[in-house]
Amino acid sequence: MMNSANEWQTALLAFLGEAQLLLGKSEECLSHLHLIRNDSDAIDCMKASLAKLAEKADGLALQAISEFSGHLQNLIANAQSPLQLHDEALDALHDCLTLLAWQLELIDTRTGELSLDESEQTSLIATVALQIPQKDLSHKPPQHLHHGS
Repeated sequence: MMNSANEWQTALLAFLGEAQLLLGKSEECLSHLHLIRNDSDAIDCMKASLAKLAEKADGLALQAISEFSGHLQNLIANAQSPLQLHDEALDALHDCLTLLAWQLELIDTRTGELSLDESEQTSLIATVALQIPQKDLSHKPPQHLHHGS
């Protein structure tokens, strides 16, 4: 816990600088994936950057940033075929990174507050989830592959 408002503000400003770097790294990885779809290093880089962003945001109780970054990281980590992300999936991820960048700009540097309507986050997460099929089969209806006749 921070001892003073000054320490917290200093920590917030340091976070915002690091968050911009992590977000930039994620965007760079995403651009790379547009060129080379099956680049596992780019996928791993994006997952690591988003996980670190979520962790750092959580440390400052920036819940909206932490949860959004973490959710994106989890969707990528649980992808059925992470090395086969198609244009629509990459575009949806780009839209999410754009929203994250915008949200970082809107954080009040004095209070750390981010006033936002979460509907855009929710909509973008739903789009990414739709575009990136997940490994978790518990959410899918059972598939019957072969029926004996």
